[in-house]
Amino acid sequence: MNQLFGTDGIRGLAGKYPLDESTVRSIGASLSRQFRERLGRDPRFISGRDTRESGRWIQAAFHAGAAVEGAICESADIMTTPGVAYLARAFNFDAGIVISASHNPYQDNGIKIFLPSGVKIDEVTERAVEYDISESGPSAVADRGLEADAETPPATAGGTDLFRRSYLDYLKRDGYGFLANGLKIVIDCANGASCELAPELFTSFGADVIVINDQPDGRNINENCGSLHLEHLQAKVVKERADLGVAFDGDADRALFVDEKGNIVDGDATLWILAGYLQNHGKLANSTVIATVMSNIGLELALKSKGIDLFRTNVGDKYVLEKLIETGSEIGGEQSGHIIFPEISLVGDGMMTALLLLRAITERGLTLSKATKGFVGYPQVLLNVKVREKKVFDDVPEIVAASRRVENELSGNGRLLLRYSGTENLARVMIEGKNQESINEQARRLVGVIESALG
Repeated sequence: MNQLFGTDGIRGLAGKYPLDESTVRSIGASLSRQFRERLGRDPRFISGRDTRESGRWIQAAFHAGAAVEGAICESADIMTTPGVAYLARAFNFDAGIVISASHNPYQDNGIKIFLPSGVKIDEVTERAVEYDISESGPSAVADRGLEADAETPPATAGGTDLFRRSYLDYLKRDGYGFLANGLKIVIDCANGASCELAPELFTSFGADVIVINDQPDGRNINENCGSLHLEHLQAKVVKERADLGVAFDGDADRALFVDEKGNIVDGDATLWILAGYLQNHGKLANSTVIATVMSNIGLELALKSKGIDLFRTNVGDKYVLEKLIETGSEIGGEQSGHIIFPEISLVGDGMMTALLLLRAITERGLTLSKATKGFVGYPQVLLNVKVREKKVFDDVPEIVAASRRVENELSGNGRLLLRYSGTENLARVMIEGKNQESINEQARRLVGVIESALG
């Protein structure tokens, strides 16, 4: 049985198995069966998609398959991942279905499934869907092309605008309303799902909003823009003399920032600012922030200076959320800008993160650069290397020897982390240390060894 679900749902090349039309229909049908058996009635699903050209036909195929097994499906059309999760809860759907590959290029797509609580479906359901797909055999149309003109699934009474307005109203209400009058903000929408939502949201708080990369054409999502390519946002913030910039990824579940000087404020710095804000408001009861093994050691040291512990998990919002719930902590996230506030939602929401960051700095009358004071990130390098198989690193003697050599060179004044991507055949090498030039050389050396052994 092939494992289709990774840490972030199903993801792959659109039009190829398992994201060909026939298999997507089967996924929809299987999910509908699992829910009907559990609920004792026909399930109700709400779906949304980002702007990539394959989203429409994948969404239609999922609806068609789910409907065969009795599911009642509605569409929010183009909607952010956290937006779909919110709508599932607010409109009493049994699940929210997101058609998106997040920060990946347009050729990819994916299927993420949320329960109304905001958590993703459990592994038992995932395995049941995978079993159904494996039993039905490989799709006969696994090489079909993209169908950008496929029919969009139906929306609820009142149209998609009802869903859009409801989500925006929720952001305004639970974003702890404040005034951003006088603030000039540059927003990079990554030509993705936030293109219409984000400008309206931040303008409603009184900000002077300048928008870039908000003209999606189905293929330009994440292309040299958004949270993976901040150089254009940095230049625009400086040119416009803006107070700050915010960049979303394709489905807007994460946000990264640029301060008034053009410097990047990543997820670690965002956690530092917001943890301090929560602590000052008595909302950090257990004095713990949840982050991943990728978070900079500088965050750990900065939080410690405020009496706050940092607990690390494996990479993935799924693991951050599990630990947040287990420990009853108030905030957690990733260096990538995926931040979760359980009190508000169990799903990372880039626009909500941006609102809370804005409130945190405006309340204290600080610029973004001054708000990061106290957090100093250690030099860090992250390199990717393509691999033919994801073999356990400890089972490869060459990699073990090279890793030990690097760790000995760091002498306790840094960190080495080797891990595989959860969605691609990539090995990731991350090293932190006191000297950028030294860790760059160490990372390149280790990448060479991995490439020889597994590339």
